[in-house]
Amino acid sequence: MLGPVILAASRSDKMRRFVSAAPGTKQVVARFIAGETVDDVVPIVRDLGERGLEVTLDVVGEDITTVEQSHAARDAYLELIGRLGEMGLGERAEMSVKLSMFGQSLENGHELALANVRPVVEAAAGIGTTVTLDAEDHTTLDSMFAIHEELRKDFPQTGCVIQAYLFRTEADARRLAANGSRVRIVKGAYKEPASVALQDKAEIDKAYVRIMKILMEGEGYPMIGSHDPRLVSIGQELARRAGRKMDEYEFQMLYGIRTEEQNRLAAEGHRMRVYTAYGTDWYGYFMRRLAEKPANLLFFVRSILTKG
Repeated sequence: MLGPVILAASRSDKMRRFVSAAPGTKQVVARFIAGETVDDVVPIVRDLGERGLEVTLDVVGEDITTVEQSHAARDAYLELIGRLGEMGLGERAEMSVKLSMFGQSLENGHELALANVRPVVEAAAGIGTTVTLDAEDHTTLDSMFAIHEELRKDFPQTGCVIQAYLFRTEADARRLAANGSRVRIVKGAYKEPASVALQDKAEIDKAYVRIMKILMEGEGYPMIGSHDPRLVSIGQELARRAGRKMDEYEFQMLYGIRTEEQNRLAAEGHRMRVYTAYGTDWYGYFMRRLAEKPANLLFFVRSILTKG
């Protein structure tokens, strides 16, 4: 029951100040956040690549309030793409973006987010890679899917994310699978009401499997975002039944979580992509990682107690 409480805290300025000031925070954040700058993250991309792992990079920060901040977010991604291109790392690293960071929630936000993300997608294509649009809370999804559809007209490799706990997702998965889209499936990490989302973990897992099956049997490229060994195993079996080769789907896991499993899957020949976040505005991302798994919260509390 702690998950919903932590997710609520992720929107609290008071909790943001408390967590940021806690003695053990820096140690724990470093487990999930690859650094604060492009200079911090580029060596990590190279190291992961040398171990046979691919990467999706997320410049953290979503609660923007001005158009200028949305432009700064766009420019941060353009800087990242430029550096990856210079280092010859484009084919190993894609980008993940949250459209809220590009101004989606501001006045005329749909048009603003599309205008900001298009040059990022174009620049990514220029270095041989692509962009995936992250899913956020359910009120933003119609806009995200519309932007995804628009971008795919010129950049068909543009991906998007769907969340298994939402009632709408099976229908979204069928549409995206038929369209040949790149689709990452996750369980969902936002606090959603019972009117739009499943609340029971077992039911969410069942929905996740149903949606994986839809994606594996479709025309697109499934990206299985899960650390759950059972779901990973089921994903492998569904891919086998669908006749997919190992390069026709991939697994994705977060930086700093189940590293040995990431290496194992890559060694077996699976495409394994590490979702790697960096930047200074880490709070919202960090709190969702705590909410997803009690062990992460215990690790954080223990660090505070031992550093205090």
